[in-house]
Amino acid sequence: KNMPNAMTLRHQTVEHPFGTIKQWAGTQQLLTRTLKHVKTEVSLQVLAYNFKRMMNIMGVSGLISAMKT
Repeated sequence: KNMPNAMTLRHQTVEHPFGTIKQWAGTQQLLTRTLKHVKTEVSLQVLAYNFKRMMNIMGVSGLISAMKT
């Protein structure tokens, strides 16, 4: 009640990356089982998402130079 726009803010910040990652994976289920393996799979998907996003923002050469420093 105190934050009527909370869901709108959540959709703008959180839902889009998860939807994009889910679309990239091509399935609704994870490929691995057990918590340890699922954590690894999701971590790799998030890492790939972050790298692709940074390449779009900074460009490939900008990302490489940022990683060198």
